[in-house]
Amino acid sequence: MTEVKAETEKIWKQRPEWPFLLFLLFVAVSYVGLVLLMLGANVLTVSWAELGRVLKDSAIQDSIRLTVVSCTATAILSVFVAVPLGYLLSRYQFRGRAFLDSLVDVPVLLPPLVVGLSLLILFNRVSLSEGCGVLAFGFFVAAGFAFFGTVGRRRIIPFTLALLGVFMAAGVIMLGGEASRLEEVLGGVGLPMTFHPLGVVLAQFPVAAAFAIRTMKTSYDQVSPRYEEVAMSLGCQRGQAFKMVVLPQVGRGVVAAGTMAWARALGEFGPILIFAGATRGRTEVLSTSVFLEINLGNLAGAAALSLVMIFMAVLILLLVRGFLSKGGSE
Repeated sequence: MTEVKAETEKIWKQRPEWPFLLFLLFVAVSYVGLVLLMLGANVLTVSWAELGRVLKDSAIQDSIRLTVVSCTATAILSVFVAVPLGYLLSRYQFRGRAFLDSLVDVPVLLPPLVVGLSLLILFNRVSLSEGCGVLAFGFFVAAGFAFFGTVGRRRIIPFTLALLGVFMAAGVIMLGGEASRLEEVLGGVGLPMTFHPLGVVLAQFPVAAAFAIRTMKTSYDQVSPRYEEVAMSLGCQRGQAFKMVVLPQVGRGVVAAGTMAWARALGEFGPILIFAGATRGRTEVLSTSVFLEINLGNLAGAAALSLVMIFMAVLILLLVRGFLSKGGSE
């Protein structure tokens, strides 16, 4: 080991790469400098008096509470979806997998306003029968596409998709010409979404879940499938091998996925504004609070709220990094 290190140092002295190193340092310093300048601009704009005034405002306190609650709920939902879906994309090969893998990233690629507008139309313009019809068509097409090229037990995927299509088609038949909108149905059972705090979570969810799914897939890809194969050769079912062998190895990935989802939900703005609105004391979160303060011409107040968001983001990242490093050291 010592000889290899000495040889490496010898090569470095013989063939110095200072121009390349200077290029790397220039890029790093430029980016880090931009980030520091952005943070510093907020600090220089805000006085302690202004920050104290903002934090004492009851509407802002409600906004902070709703932000923390909604981001936490979104992160939990995102992890709940990301853990199984990331595993499916990482471990299984089937026709249509590439399409599904690409579909996961669509919410990230779409403009945020389009995500909010799509949710608004879905809940307030599309009837239940129309929604079931769209899902039935999609499930039947996916089942037919996935059937060819799959054999044996892997054909459970197209059969499951076809069964879901049958259920959706039955829903269309039962509903008939029912024109009830999804918002009306959910509102009738006490779960309104549009311009409601629950809508904040739903508006944050699509993009946050996409980041969580991608993080979990990467975590699964780093775990060798051989561990599961050994467990199954010893009598475990696939689900048991997943629970007892895979999940413990991707524990830090689950935390990372939840953190990514939480942080992304914190910065969500467009979908929330379109789908949930920015009603003070009801659906206002910190990102929309900044928007409202700017509209009122209160640049110092908006900068103060930005500092609060920066503090929350940095705090959650430091806590998670500390947790992960502690787990890694053990």
